[in-house]
Amino acid sequence: MPPVKGGRLARTAAMLCQDELFRLYLDRRKRHKFGLTPSQLPDGTHNEQDARDWLCQACRIESRAELDHNPYAAATLKGIRARFSRWRATQRSHA
Repeated sequence: MPPVKGGRLARTAAMLCQDELFRLYLDRRKRHKFGLTPSQLPDGTHNEQDARDWLCQACRIESRAELDHNPYAAATLKGIRARFSRWRATQRSHA
């Protein structure tokens, strides 16, 4: 079986993982979830690979290419993007 090719959603996910603000969102989300202080998990902790790994785990996929072929993963990505967009909007209002 040939490897699954990624399309629009895979590219969207790749750009999301490259986004510094998305990685900051992951830092702050993890701090909040686990009750960590900024000294325990500083801003800038998540790198692009960490973001990719987190996204794949959250979407229950091995590769971002699967996003274009797996309805569950696509829906999960949509939810992640929506939550990130809401968070990003609150950051602008606090800046």
